[in-house]
Amino acid sequence: MLPGIGVFGTGNVVKVIIPFLRDKGFKVEAIWGRTLAAAEEVAKELEVPFCTNRIDDVLLRKDVDLIFIMCSPNLHAQIAVKALGIGKHVLCDKPAGLCQSEALKMVRAAQYYPSLISVVNHSLRFLPAFCQMRRAIVEGYVGKESEINVCDVRVQMGSLLHDSYDWLCDDTMGGGILTLVGSHVIDLVSHLTGQRAVRVHGVIRTFTKTTEHVNGIRHISSPDFCMLQLEMSGGTLVTATLNSHLPGLFHQEVLVCGRAGHLMVRGGDLYGRKSGAAKEDVIYLDVEDLQRGAPINSTAANVIPRPYMKGLFKMIGALRKAFLPVEDKRGWVKEPVALAATFEDGLYVQAVIDALKKSSANREWVKVNIITEEPDPNPVLSAAVRRSAISM
Repeated sequence: MLPGIGVFGTGNVVKVIIPFLRDKGFKVEAIWGRTLAAAEEVAKELEVPFCTNRIDDVLLRKDVDLIFIMCSPNLHAQIAVKALGIGKHVLCDKPAGLCQSEALKMVRAAQYYPSLISVVNHSLRFLPAFCQMRRAIVEGYVGKESEINVCDVRVQMGSLLHDSYDWLCDDTMGGGILTLVGSHVIDLVSHLTGQRAVRVHGVIRTFTKTTEHVNGIRHISSPDFCMLQLEMSGGTLVTATLNSHLPGLFHQEVLVCGRAGHLMVRGGDLYGRKSGAAKEDVIYLDVEDLQRGAPINSTAANVIPRPYMKGLFKMIGALRKAFLPVEDKRGWVKEPVALAATFEDGLYVQAVIDALKKSSANREWVKVNIITEEPDPNPVLSAAVRRSAISM
């Protein structure tokens, strides 16, 4: 039996996925909003039977066994840790918290309850073009995985901001192209190459500090442009340009170059060329219609890039398979979601983001350091306690 779902968030992605979840046989039992008015509005629009602005009211419902966290990043860790602690499965939107210490709490909760599904919404892993690209890399299309030289990513899109001031405007709340798009890119290149970043260099800028709708005392601090360089553990050099200054446009290219050839995903299509070949190979063309099946809120869908939305739909399809009966036994299995990013992957992505921010501030290359312990909130007091214990 498919689990009942509790959704945290009232944004455009929620308006897109709830009809799709229902089409796949899931029951959306409850929805949470930052304000009761926001929750009531979306619940009425999407016909969700229960709405609230209290986190525990959703988590403690007996008819909710799977939690979709699609709200602002400052609440991700709090909700995910609580949900796992009371036996709920969790799909959390990216990024995994606001900092490594929050992501680490999520990792520890997932490790403490390994029988529960806990994944991060890095949905590009499920996009068919990238599944085909990963397979081609493993099969040696560009040479051995250790011979991948360069991975270049370019994302051009419109503004991520709304018509009023909210968390998307605030860098400290998780807004901006680095966390919302860059997190996908960081996870994707690691997934494709099988390597992790060891050193990074970043140029992160906020060019648009006010808009027609966001002005006055509060200014926008979330970045709208990033240039990133990642030196990977296997020697691959990754370059990425993320630009949100092109209204009405979304264009994404991912290029992987090796000694034997190269592969490129443009939008949702995969092309490749072997070294010395006369022409480019068409390896995969994305011809699947997103509108087929469940009705989709067209207004909401227009602001969500097609590759990310399609990847999320594929991830939901994998979740559905995880909860279907296996060999006439009721229950669920993790194999269908084995491709998904784990909370450990989310911690890694957060470590890279932290290093990139430090690099941009200091204008230097920075080593990626993944924490294994939560930082001491009061190191001075702790040192005094240790000295007192020694003297005793």
